[in-house]
Amino acid sequence: MTPRPPPAKRNVELKARLPDIAWARQVAGGLATARLPDQHQVDTYFVCRYGRLKLREIDGVRAELIGYERPDQQAPKASHYRLVPVSDAAAMKQLLAETLGIRLVVEKRREIYLHHHVRIHLDRVVGLGAFLEFEAVLGPEDDVAQGEAQLRSLQSLFGIAAADLITGSYADLAEAAAAAVRPGGTGEGAC
Repeated sequence: MTPRPPPAKRNVELKARLPDIAWARQVAGGLATARLPDQHQVDTYFVCRYGRLKLREIDGVRAELIGYERPDQQAPKASHYRLVPVSDAAAMKQLLAETLGIRLVVEKRREIYLHHHVRIHLDRVVGLGAFLEFEAVLGPEDDVAQGEAQLRSLQSLFGIAAADLITGSYADLAEAAAAAVRPGGTGEGAC
């Protein structure tokens, strides 16, 4: 019998540039119903035809393969994803690099706060700066509109301006930053 892949999960996400991480930490701490340990994450993004695929290594101790699809927009966005635990991250990375190719690597330090079923991430991304990310985890019966409303409420509580919202992933931002500093690039936006 062939093992079945893990079922797709859903969430609603919102990501923004963070001008003042200390202030955001105070707000998150005041709202948090729980606080999880900080993490050092290394995300290796692979070239793929559909959606995004990354190998996330967490604190050099555990790893998971994450495949996801989500629209690129400056608003709360629904995401469908699958998580697969990986017992041998180095071997998996080598296999995927050889078969698909590595798009790029993003390294970050993540502070994780929970506000009921919304994960609040304060991220310091190497080469890009500080960011705030909300993830409303949805169950099978949960409505996307409800998750979007929760994130808009948090956006207001954190004072996130529309100009600070991010459309894509950290990989997209890293690619744009790298393109800006290449010969022939404008150099604008480089960190």
